[in-house]
Amino acid sequence: MHHTMQHLTNYRCKHVLRTFSTTIKPSPVVSSPVVLALIAAGCKGKTQDQVLSFLQTKSICDVNDLYSQLMSSIMVDGSPFGGPRLSLPNGLWVEQTVSLKDSFKQVVDKIYKAECKQVDFLNQATKVTENVNAWAEDQTNGLIKKILSPDAVDNETQLIFANAVYFKGVWNVKFDPSKTKDYNFHLGDGSKVKVPFMTSRNKQFVREYDDFKVLRLPYLQGKHNRRFSMCIFLPDEKDGLPSLIHKFSSQSEFLEHHIPHQLVKVGRFLIPKFKLSFEFKASKMMKELGLVLPFTDGSLTEMVNEPLALYVKEIFHKAFVEVNEEGTEAAAVTAAKFSYISIKPRPVIVDFVADHPFMFVIREDTSGAVMFMGQVGNPNSPVN
Repeated sequence: MHHTMQHLTNYRCKHVLRTFSTTIKPSPVVSSPVVLALIAAGCKGKTQDQVLSFLQTKSICDVNDLYSQLMSSIMVDGSPFGGPRLSLPNGLWVEQTVSLKDSFKQVVDKIYKAECKQVDFLNQATKVTENVNAWAEDQTNGLIKKILSPDAVDNETQLIFANAVYFKGVWNVKFDPSKTKDYNFHLGDGSKVKVPFMTSRNKQFVREYDDFKVLRLPYLQGKHNRRFSMCIFLPDEKDGLPSLIHKFSSQSEFLEHHIPHQLVKVGRFLIPKFKLSFEFKASKMMKELGLVLPFTDGSLTEMVNEPLALYVKEIFHKAFVEVNEEGTEAAAVTAAKFSYISIKPRPVIVDFVADHPFMFVIREDTSGAVMFMGQVGNPNSPVN
């Protein structure tokens, strides 16, 4: 499982960092492989191969098995045991006039345990949008209020699949709020702003490298055997983040090889409190990274029974992170909208020119009983 998990980690880092490189806005991003895994389950052939390659795995079974293992062991709510509160719910909204294929429904129900609802996209698009947004707000403790804009759903929408992530962890050693003070934070453009910084005299998990440092802040684990922590990668130069991001994204297993595990004494130690939110549409970025076929008309053939040319119309993503003296509260929602172009058989134009001998039958169609049968060799034959 560790090897497969490493591939998944590499995937998430690569695509999140690509998001960083396309925006100058601070961006907490959770690149959800769950939505892509469900897309993989809803297609076959070259489209499925491309999704699996994007996820850096070989088969849909591997994806489903990994998700099941994660949900049963790693991504379990630790709050009853004194650890971090964690939840990863899934929801699926399906147009009431279509039905899921049995094989796809089994994946939705058994593997991803998505709450499935039949809705009326055609006549009640606004209501469905409100329902999805209410679900997102409820599943993220109010942090993500509107994953869908008012015009996100239209009468061509057939399915919406949403995946939420909620995390709330308390530091293993909390910061003292009375020691929090304002200092300058240097922005990328060279300007400065005053922000509150937390501090501590305790030893910290810190490690120095050639041109950056890494800090690991563990969360209180409680009685559970998992270990959650936040790692901060800090470039030495004030304008060194782009270079660090490039190094992070270009070196395989960079994250795994740069996690500090030893407590060391620290001198000046300042960590800013921050609260960030970010939203974007992911389809363009995914196409640029090589995931094209799921966004092609008719590519998702294994989701519904009806002859609909389903494809991914858009993937919406919204995230929130807050870090303070107590710990961290973070949430994200990813929602994929599936639309269709109706597959209507082309009208076949057939010439029928009875200008030569033919036969005919007069029958009763229900029973098939033949009343008359004959042939016409010459329509102008004289009538006796």
